[in-house]
Amino acid sequence: MKASDFFTLPPSLAEFAAFFDAEAEPWAWLKQIGPALAALPAPSPRAGVPPGVQIEGRVYLAPDVKLPAYCTLIGPCWIGPGTEIRPGAYVRGNVIVGAGCVLGNACEFKNCLLLDKVQVPHFSYVGDSVLGNGAHLGAGVICSNLRLDQKPISVRTPERTYETGLRKFGAILGDGAEAGCNAVLNPGSVLGKRALVAPGTVLTGYLPAETIARQRGQLSHIPRRD
Repeated sequence: MKASDFFTLPPSLAEFAAFFDAEAEPWAWLKQIGPALAALPAPSPRAGVPPGVQIEGRVYLAPDVKLPAYCTLIGPCWIGPGTEIRPGAYVRGNVIVGAGCVLGNACEFKNCLLLDKVQVPHFSYVGDSVLGNGAHLGAGVICSNLRLDQKPISVRTPERTYETGLRKFGAILGDGAEAGCNAVLNPGSVLGKRALVAPGTVLTGYLPAETIARQRGQLSHIPRRD
């Protein structure tokens, strides 16, 4: 299992390419977010920031990032072009966001990498996670990142069990993967490309590409688009 099976780092994030190895396991990218941000030069202050937007630390905002009347951005973080930040968003360190994303109202982001056109529009928590290009979280989706017993998190697939060595690890979503409203992705959930988690579903483990997970463990395949 390698990162390139799930997503491709887009051109908007090319300056971080040295830190995110396509041949590495996808959760290995989580440890690289902090070093990637630390390697950047200090960002210039953004002009025209609304008075209700609280900015602390090293925060880079592309010139056309759409800012709301109020939100909290705590660095280090890097937010790419064409991204929209909505009211009440809380970014609290080690966050990299690609182009054309939505950081939604009352959503919290921590130690995560969002590739291009990721949509997290309403009331979600995204911690210690990587969301691939075009990934989408419906309202209220939670990427749970810590086991109740706080033990290191494993990823189980039909072929083998991967010991990640991570105590905090939320979710990996491949390009185009989605989770419906109020779904919970338990620690170490891994979704392949275009995998879907139905609304209200609690997912644990690995969901193959182009597969739908529903309540009570029901799985089905997504018809291919011609």
